[in-house]
Amino acid sequence: MEFALTPRLAELKQRAAALTGKIMQYEDQCEAENGLPVEALAAIREEVLASGLQAINMPTEWGGAGLTVLEQVVVQDELGKLTNALWDTVWRPANCLRACTPQQRERYLLPGIQGRCRDAVAITEENAGSDPSGIATTAVPDGDGYRINGEKWFVTVGDAADFLIVLANVQPQNAPTLFLIDKDTPGVSVKRTPRYTHTFVYEHPEFLFEDVRVDADAVLGGIGQGYELTRDWFTEERLMIGARTIGAAERALTLATEWAGQRVQGGETLISRQLIQGMLADCVVDIATNRALTHQVAWEFTEGGDRKTLHAKAATVKLAASEASNRVVDRTLQIFGGRGYMRDYPVERLWRELRVDRIWEGTSEIQRLVIGNEIGKRGLSGLLSFRTES
Repeated sequence: MEFALTPRLAELKQRAAALTGKIMQYEDQCEAENGLPVEALAAIREEVLASGLQAINMPTEWGGAGLTVLEQVVVQDELGKLTNALWDTVWRPANCLRACTPQQRERYLLPGIQGRCRDAVAITEENAGSDPSGIATTAVPDGDGYRINGEKWFVTVGDAADFLIVLANVQPQNAPTLFLIDKDTPGVSVKRTPRYTHTFVYEHPEFLFEDVRVDADAVLGGIGQGYELTRDWFTEERLMIGARTIGAAERALTLATEWAGQRVQGGETLISRQLIQGMLADCVVDIATNRALTHQVAWEFTEGGDRKTLHAKAATVKLAASEASNRVVDRTLQIFGGRGYMRDYPVERLWRELRVDRIWEGTSEIQRLVIGNEIGKRGLSGLLSFRTES
């Protein structure tokens, strides 16, 4: 077994770190202005293209970086150190867009890979969150197309997106299906843009779809394939969440360690106090163990294997890493004391931002159900064993 980063992974890590450093200069502006102006976003886009880390999850023949899942995790770990979700300015088109037809690819995916347009995934509804089978959005056949009605919540990047990937039930069979819908299509509107705990670079609007007419070629991946495509997207995205949250935790710990080394109270630096040492040590354990797990499972994805087992392993990563990173940022905020509660300190922003990672792309409770279901159906061996070479 070899645990050293290969030269390729080390180079990717360094390249991602350099890009992260360039984007980091926009953090304070993003926090102060609740987002970034178009000029700043354009400058970041040029930095992303120059780094070659655009669309890391898409093949090189389409213009993406063509990274394996493990390589993507290494990149996302570095990008996760950014506050204000600035990691999302380094675009990764939704994985389900790999199911595009050649025509859809030309219209939506290729411009998205080049950073000339953005997609936003619209799955969740007021009464359908962790269980997407509860969606009420419908697509009724209408001539050679469909008429879509419904409402979607928490549409991340919805403010900046050019088109939406919408889950709707095709009637009369109630078949869950994904649709590609241009945001300027008649009948598509923003109901409201809620304010959230965090300050993200992009918003999460709520969308209304009122008699939205689309042609048959708006269907992504075929009628009835909506859940399968959504599940595949969730699976890989959960690994990326694991990587990003651990990167965020490392930044918080680095800042807290530096602060503890220079902050003097009662004649001693904080880092000389055993209670502080214990907090730092617990953070190291949370970060090191979860980074190792995330890399292991990402490697298994890259090598291939049973998708159902990997789905459960991705849930394990997402659950463990998101919970651990929240523990880390909470401790580091405490080490900073009152300063840690000020928004101009990165640890405060990370503390607010990481909370959602225990909710979106499947709550911690849903991850536990996924893992428990795997245990019940196929036992423990797949979850607890290393992959064996054939």
